[in-house]
Amino acid sequence: MTTGTTPTETASQMRDHLDAACHCGTVRFRVRLTNGLQTARRCTCSYCRMRGAIAVSADLADIEILAGEESLTLYQFNTQAARHYFCARCGIYTHHQRRSNPHQYGVNVACLKDVSPFDFAEVPVYDGVAHPSDKPAGSGPALAGTLKFIPAQPGQAASPPTLLPPEARPKK
Repeated sequence: MTTGTTPTETASQMRDHLDAACHCGTVRFRVRLTNGLQTARRCTCSYCRMRGAIAVSADLADIEILAGEESLTLYQFNTQAARHYFCARCGIYTHHQRRSNPHQYGVNVACLKDVSPFDFAEVPVYDGVAHPSDKPAGSGPALAGTLKFIPAQPGQAASPPTLLPPEARPKK
């Protein structure tokens, strides 16, 4: 991050509005996160698994579309409760209204100015297959695992991906 911020910032440091945009810049927005970057997470539901983004939380009132609102495309599936938005021009997912908390948006960290998904050493991955809304009230989301990024050392050769054995993989 070029601004000197880190994913371990305090919530008060990230309460200011952050500028964000899709890849092509058609969709530009400003967002205030509910608890800074501390809410970063991934999910194992079918859509999040394929999308692969890290999302952070913002209250519905704390996102303002500055440009390109007409270029936002809505995608819904299954229960139709979550509302996933992406740029119709470049295809980048920008944010979604959550099924688990309809009063919040999940915002793609890759859209935030000066923030990269690779700034996070570890990101919790929640069980979206067994969605919290489908469980008894108050049970909340279950942790499915942790996604890690370990930067390569200079000159280090790439190693082939290591797959978990089938019995250790999350259920689809």
